[in-house]
Amino acid sequence: MAPVAPDDPSTPYAPDGSDPRPGAPSTDGPRDPDGASADERRIDVPAPRDPPPSATIAALGPGDRIAGAYACVRKDRAQGRSGAYLALGLRDRTGTIPARVFKDVDRLDAAFGRGDVVQVAGTVDRYREELVAELTAVRRLDPAQVDPTQFLPTAYRDLDELDGFLEGLAGEVGDTGFGGLLHQLLSDEGLRRRWRLAPCTIGGHHSYLGGLLEHTVAVGALAQEACVHHPGLNRDLLLTACIVHDLGRTREFTYAAEIGRTEQGEMLGHVELGLRIMSEPARRAGLDETRWMHLAHCVLTHHGPERAGGRFRSAEAATLHRINALDATIKDALEHGLGNG
Repeated sequence: MAPVAPDDPSTPYAPDGSDPRPGAPSTDGPRDPDGASADERRIDVPAPRDPPPSATIAALGPGDRIAGAYACVRKDRAQGRSGAYLALGLRDRTGTIPARVFKDVDRLDAAFGRGDVVQVAGTVDRYREELVAELTAVRRLDPAQVDPTQFLPTAYRDLDELDGFLEGLAGEVGDTGFGGLLHQLLSDEGLRRRWRLAPCTIGGHHSYLGGLLEHTVAVGALAQEACVHHPGLNRDLLLTACIVHDLGRTREFTYAAEIGRTEQGEMLGHVELGLRIMSEPARRAGLDETRWMHLAHCVLTHHGPERAGGRFRSAEAATLHRINALDATIKDALEHGLGNG
């Protein structure tokens, strides 16, 4: 049906029957008593911003939503004016943020602890000039199901590049037996993943994910220089020993909110674990007893000769001990300072 014109022919009208004059009431939507339409009354209030999937703690700001897996590095139950609450500290690879839980405190208090990896949801706000996350949900995660590089400190150097350097060092070993052993080890994909992941220590030198690979490459590079200045060294033995000397670190650590130690790491230590890792690949590679004995001596004594009768039995073992300590000492001084010594 065609629209009907208003009684006054001088009154303009639109084809849809609405009055287009400035200030004329809209026929669209509900109205409140003062005559304003719903559109006219709407106030645009910014909603909390959703961080992108790659957002980190360092990128969060007031009004952001926080959602993801974090390391719970602090958990205290406190009493406020309105009752009990949980005071938490959350960490990812970029930093930490304090967090609070005000609802369902008793249940959540029993559901997770300090040192757990937790899935959280909530909103970030500023309180007393500090960013604080108020959480509405917290759930403990199985550490095996999350990527530890998201919340543990990680090497600054590119791990793919370091992997390439490791393969380059192995490629310089010309001895068939030692070269065959290294080929067996570097062909083990699971071992390579653990090699890239592991630190060297907890709280000492290279105490971050990827630290083992970084240290291994550095010690190998120092060995190359040592062989240039001391051509009497058995280059193949020394390079092989440098590559495998800390291999037991790949089984020494656990990864959750913090780096811990496995049971075998606590009871056997990385030296014994390393020899166990190498024994079967060495057999498959056809490494003879004499070469195995010299290599094992280097691994056993890389922290000192005490584990092998109190003295070094080869120049290569003594060299590995010194260059291992050199890289560890320099890195420790750069990361933690010189202390009181």
